[in-house]
Amino acid sequence: MLVLATLFWAGNFIVGKVAFVENIPPMSLVFFRWSLVWLILLPFTYKDILKFKKVVLKNLPLLFFLALTSVGLFNSFTYLALAYTQVINASLFNTAIPAMIILLCFIFKIEKTNRFQIIGLIISVMGILSIITKLNLNILLSLNFNKGDIIMIGGVITWALYSSFLKKKKFSIPLLTLVHILCTFGLLFILPQFLFELSQGQIIKFNINLGYILVYLALFPSIGSYYCWAGAVSIIGPNRAGIFLSLIPLFSTILAMIFFDEKYYFFHFIGSFLIVLGLFLSNKKSTNA
Repeated sequence: MLVLATLFWAGNFIVGKVAFVENIPPMSLVFFRWSLVWLILLPFTYKDILKFKKVVLKNLPLLFFLALTSVGLFNSFTYLALAYTQVINASLFNTAIPAMIILLCFIFKIEKTNRFQIIGLIISVMGILSIITKLNLNILLSLNFNKGDIIMIGGVITWALYSSFLKKKKFSIPLLTLVHILCTFGLLFILPQFLFELSQGQIIKFNINLGYILVYLALFPSIGSYYCWAGAVSIIGPNRAGIFLSLIPLFSTILAMIFFDEKYYFFHFIGSFLIVLGLFLSNKKSTNA
């Protein structure tokens, strides 16, 4: 489930970059993507939504928060970031999400944290800095970072929040129904973003390429990935599941080099190495923890 989720999400970065090349406004893309998901799922989930309405109403605060951080914000950060930075950069930031999950689980006391996880977190942060500074100390001192890289950090934080608090879900709802519920609440947060973009004169143009993009985004990184991710987290927990996010930049980098002729630079390698080293330490058991 985790391998499939990460493969579909890797495609999300590629398609997100294609959308930018096609001059598709990012917030409009997010809104129509999740609107299509909502329509596709409705025939399969409406009976369960009615069946579990008491559970939904009882857990509204948590469900609203999960919807905000996943559907409502993560995709917006991602597509905005891809307008300013390359696919490889944006996808590499996903490898830092497990470290952020560990930090948030520690802060909110969701899962216990050991000293190896803290050391791993610090090393992973050094990996992030290696990527956004391109190993250039002047960029760090002048704070002259790539705008897209900074936006993508927002995506890292929101997805880590979603994954961490997903573990606090104590109720049982079919996964497909849960995805539809999060989609429904998430659209409430996406709508203001979409309307603001329209007010700025950014109007989406409907054509066959947009159709292909929306179908892929709705079926794979939306329904497929969210279903697989939520199911996997419920089985093995957010900390262990988070490690598999390292597969996203692997898949994304290969696809970006094929479709966009992007280059994999030395600072990418150093940043990736530090982040993966941090993840390795984060999963090391501590007998004194």
